[in-house]
Amino acid sequence: MNTAFETRLQTDLDALKAAGTYKHLRHITTPMAPEVHMEEAGDVIVLSSNNYLGLSDQTEVIEAGKRGLDTYGAGTASVRFICGTFDIHRTLEERIAAFLGTPASLTYVSCWSANTGLFATICGEGSAIISDELNHASIIDGVRLASKAKRAVYKHSDMASLEEKLKDAQGCAPILVVTDGVFSMEGSLAKLPEIVALCKKYGAVSVVDDSHGTGVMGATGRGTIEHFGLTGEIDIITGTLGKALGGAAGGFVAGSHALVDTLIQKSRPQLFSNALPATVACSSLAALEYLDAHPELMDRLRSNIAYFRAGLARLGFKPLEGPSAIVPIIVGDTAFAIQMSDLLLKRGIFVTGFGFPVVPEGTARIRTQLSAKLTESEMDKALAAFEAVGTELGILS
Repeated sequence: MNTAFETRLQTDLDALKAAGTYKHLRHITTPMAPEVHMEEAGDVIVLSSNNYLGLSDQTEVIEAGKRGLDTYGAGTASVRFICGTFDIHRTLEERIAAFLGTPASLTYVSCWSANTGLFATICGEGSAIISDELNHASIIDGVRLASKAKRAVYKHSDMASLEEKLKDAQGCAPILVVTDGVFSMEGSLAKLPEIVALCKKYGAVSVVDDSHGTGVMGATGRGTIEHFGLTGEIDIITGTLGKALGGAAGGFVAGSHALVDTLIQKSRPQLFSNALPATVACSSLAALEYLDAHPELMDRLRSNIAYFRAGLARLGFKPLEGPSAIVPIIVGDTAFAIQMSDLLLKRGIFVTGFGFPVVPEGTARIRTQLSAKLTESEMDKALAAFEAVGTELGILS
């Protein structure tokens, strides 16, 4: 063992602990649901999960995964182009494309893999990528891998800044404009109608990562694009199967047949990483079918979002505005956000404090996330805990 190296690592970890910004892993012993059992805290209400529709422990979704395990085994044991493509992959990809209104789609083991596999594949010498400054880390890292492309960042949701970058990129081909549909730390939506208009004006390709919008936004849960009435108007959509759609794992890219075929031929995560496990493909397919068969989930989710937001406002909190299921409360300091989340956990509410480097210095927050399966009594218990902790910490008068 290299003791100097280990000492350096431990010194950095000790500094995080001294600053109050060290992250502790919590161990859940039951299925992800509105209420879970945690080794460190007992039975708690979860307000920090991406399980927006409550499908992680839905019987139909679980049973589909079990049938997939019986039918296809534990894993693919290969990448797609060798022997890792099963017929369930084709079925799921066709279903995702139909769900989103695109000609085709391609699954990955995560949306992180999808985003890091997309940009370097389609953007080489002479191309340009223009990205919103608050885009998810997977987009940032994916864009970095497209090292031969001209890369630019526009101010968050600032259309004048975007247009300036588009003008600077004229002469490049292709020009990509990429944004989150729902910004994961803000809960706000991208200005997709304006972005689409600018892309058409300047001949750019629109790319939307709708990981936090799929199953949350739109009349039927088809995402931020449906919310704005832009189905068929976005060139490339990336997203996840690991949030509202069952929460297991998996991601995808959806777009044209030519795009998908290009990714099959050249995308490095496709060429060098095992395919999505068939069990996950089966459960994800079941989640899509369940959502289509139960539109009332969307009504319940929106009702819960409105109920919890109103409750926070009544107590005196001022969460960031937005129509999504993400309701962040800015508290400022990273250590303070972690302290607040720890105090909430002691009162049976599992919610996470986020700080630097996940968000900029000074904008640490408690990010609450709502699920369609939460009951009013569970939300009332959470609001009571927020009131008690907010008063204890001096946030509420």
